[in-house]
Amino acid sequence: MQFDDDANLDTSEVQDVRGSRVPGGKATIGGGLAGLIALLLALFLGIGPDQLGLSSGDSSPAPTSSSLAQVQQSCRTGRDANTKDDCRMVAVVNSVQDFWRQEFQERRGTYTNAPTVFFGGRVGTACGTATSAVGPFYCPGDRKVYLDLGFFDELRSKFGATGGPFAQAYVVAHEYGHHVQDLMGTLSRSQDNLTGVNSNAVRVELQADCYAGVWARHATTTKDESTGRPLITSLTDADIRDGLDAAAAVGDDRIQERYQGRVTPETWTHGSARQRQQWFYQGYRTGDMAQCNTFR
Repeated sequence: MQFDDDANLDTSEVQDVRGSRVPGGKATIGGGLAGLIALLLALFLGIGPDQLGLSSGDSSPAPTSSSLAQVQQSCRTGRDANTKDDCRMVAVVNSVQDFWRQEFQERRGTYTNAPTVFFGGRVGTACGTATSAVGPFYCPGDRKVYLDLGFFDELRSKFGATGGPFAQAYVVAHEYGHHVQDLMGTLSRSQDNLTGVNSNAVRVELQADCYAGVWARHATTTKDESTGRPLITSLTDADIRDGLDAAAAVGDDRIQERYQGRVTPETWTHGSARQRQQWFYQGYRTGDMAQCNTFR
């Protein structure tokens, strides 16, 4: 996965609050094995941490000038994205939003930008206070994607994914898939508190995987608004395999087998490893969001 060295990164689409203190009570989920499984299954949930029993009432802290400067000063061009993890995430956010902005325009719709918030340890959101244990998530209350960059190390060490730059990009694109669902009014279907193979929660997650694949199909042809050239210049078959591997690693069956020793499909909220790979590839193969109707 390579970026145009001369492209200008738009750091306004990222809020860096790493190092900021978050007021309010400690965010918790029940302890013991049940609590651990709840945390694990919360990964990629796509809805706010209030649905996970986290503390509520806190708003996201305003980025400090020093934390903003951290990204603004170090992440200026595509060359920076090719060498630094956090700059790569800025570039992916730029590419994903460029694509959806253009896709909505072609469909005579209006895309609303959603910032990505980099945080460390704990963060306040319109959906409640969340810890890094929740994993990356999208909060519909403030329409922001929240990401602790340390999660990518856990994706390899705890979930057995091979990793790689595009595995990280898949995670970000999946969360923006939830933003697209929010704008289209389908995200709310996941909030009926039902679980299982055929639940709306699973269908919403699989659709977000498919949307991530749609972006991937067009990533090297989506023009950056500042240069008129694609921000992403190269996406290889090996990159796509890394994305498929990451999708499988966070399948409900893989997580349950690893951490509770048995698979219980009636409690699924995200879909199996095979389903997640299938729907990501469906989006990548077709490049058509209309082919992502997981609710049929």
